[in-house]
Amino acid sequence: MSVSELFKRTIGASGGGGKTFGVRSDLLERFGQTLSRDLRAKIGFSVVLLFGLAAVFAPMLAPYDPMAQEYGVLMAPDLTSAHPLGTDSFGRDLLARLMFGARISLAVGLGAVTFGAVLGILIGLVSGYYGGYVDDVLMRAVDVMWAFPWLLIAIMLVAIFGQGFWNVMVAVGFAYIDDFARLARGEVLSIREEEYTMAAKSVGLGDREIIFEEVFPNTVAPLIVQFTVFTARAILAESTLSFLGLGVKPTTPTWGALLGQGRGFITQAWWISIVPGIAIMVTVLGINLFGDALRDAFDVKETGET
Repeated sequence: MSVSELFKRTIGASGGGGKTFGVRSDLLERFGQTLSRDLRAKIGFSVVLLFGLAAVFAPMLAPYDPMAQEYGVLMAPDLTSAHPLGTDSFGRDLLARLMFGARISLAVGLGAVTFGAVLGILIGLVSGYYGGYVDDVLMRAVDVMWAFPWLLIAIMLVAIFGQGFWNVMVAVGFAYIDDFARLARGEVLSIREEEYTMAAKSVGLGDREIIFEEVFPNTVAPLIVQFTVFTARAILAESTLSFLGLGVKPTTPTWGALLGQGRGFITQAWWISIVPGIAIMVTVLGINLFGDALRDAFDVKETGET
């Protein structure tokens, strides 16, 4: 048992406050309660689950091969036909390409935020815990990253390393490192002064054990909320790069690429751009609603008042 867990149980048993220490142990319970009583949370969770399942099982659920060009050209959407969402300018089924595009767009979004979160949280933990010269050096580097617009950073990295799934994921994720670093540092600055952190030092735990066993677990709640919000942003970022022709390879179906391909046919075949645009809008809205539920469930101040 970690020192922080021991303090939580001790304070809980003595009836002392619990505004800080009692929060971390019941996060899942609070999230379940929020999900059960909040309509927005249910809608957001359902949307995320629906698109997630569609992406995972796309090879089994998609009605056609997304790359096959044998179904006619520019067939309009017709719910009673074999192509309910129509086809694109090359005669490829739009529903199939939308489902396979979800795999790339969601994977890039999750992967990019994971990449940015891992590096950013590590920087924030080290910077906030050690302070002093270490904090100054790391935070000035973060400030330099903060000064550049994310799109400029992403375009620069894609231009250097080229197009491709992994390159786009790293390019988008790199732009989020500074955000996670700032949030993690702010949390650590307060947590490092808590009694259980001082107790861990007094019993001889090393810095690494204190950072990852005592400090980091108590910063998870706001970081989870940040992760959710930035996943939606990363999906939009990937769509933006693909729309500009700087995303994954042009032959790979992604929502942003579908938007870009429909630009030249917006007056003749509106569905090529509108359908993936609606998919992006609904997914981002669902993730944001889901993020609001996480924020409510992990709200420390609200927890202390209830």
